Amino acid sequence: MNHSVLKSKVFFFLTLVLTLMILKSGHTQEATRYPTRPINVIAPMSSGTSLDLGIRLLGKEAEKYLGQPIIVTNKAGGGGSIGYSAVASAKPDGYTIGLFIGAAPSFIMPFLEKLPYHPIKDFKFILQYLNINLGVIVKGDSPFKSFKELIDYARQNPKKLTYGTNAPNSIANLIIEQVAKKEGIQLTHIPFKSSTEFQSALLGNHIHFSAGDFSFPMVEAGETRLLLSFMEKRPDDIPQIPILKDLGYDIPCPAMNGLFAPKDTPNDVVKKLEESFSKAMKEPAFIKGVKDLHLPIFYRNSQELEDYMVRNYEVFSRILKEMGLVK
Repeated sequence: MNHSVLKSKVFFFLTLVLTLMILKSGHTQEATRYPTRPINVIAPMSSGTSLDLGIRLLGKEAEKYLGQPIIVTNKAGGGGSIGYSAVASAKPDGYTIGLFIGAAPSFIMPFLEKLPYHPIKDFKFILQYLNINLGVIVKGDSPFKSFKELIDYARQNPKKLTYGTNAPNSIANLIIEQVAKKEGIQLTHIPFKSSTEFQSALLGNHIHFSAGDFSFPMVEAGETRLLLSFMEKRPDDIPQIPILKDLGYDIPCPAMNGLFAPKDTPNDVVKKLEESFSKAMKEPAFIKGVKDLHLPIFYRNSQELEDYMVRNYEVFSRILKEMGLVK
């Protein structure tokens, strides 16, 4: 080989290696300095809700460890899919992350409609910090004192027992239908547009029970009665209330709050976010704030959360196929 050609190739190779080293060094330095400006958290719900207030409480405490403001931007609509889509398409630099709300936009909607994101492949998961209270509620003066009494009535009166949720094929709707299948009973589902609507229908005696979100103050005041919690463990506020597993129902309810980032966000940036928000969860102001909102703290680190998301994605794929909702 010509000596000058060989020298040219060696020079090109060394230049390429040096360029890659410089780029890598620059990236590492940038990650070390991160963050150098405000971080935007996209929340896929309206402002002023308990979940919106929860992320604002956490963000305020996380600012102490990140050294930059945390700005919450609400992008409600599409059952959460609008907010998820905005996170998936954001620049993966750690300055736009998202609040995820679990069930519908992660484990149900992706199987029922075409969405501009994949709930697992298009994100990196940072941490989980809350569970969401969901359960079965009856009116305060209802004759049903336990969930078993509801089931017994439904068994003797097919299709006469009516219940409301915030949407067809919502997580609450799927759970109740799974229970009905296991018990061999027939219920009449009446979907509403929001939990506020189905709670009003319940108080107006238009439905026998509701499934989904509920108001703790109304339970405490005796206006409504909680018969069953969909939580993974018994609520601290009302530990006497049974959960699904207590009654023999092995049905998942992945309704939780956590943080995620676009899939190509650098791992060291994700780690910095995970560490900072984990510390923020231990701050007294956050703990007191979410307790006042009746939102139970529940922690999963980045890897635990990713495993949990993958597992539930597979579970709901099977459940929806068994229900004939997808092929």
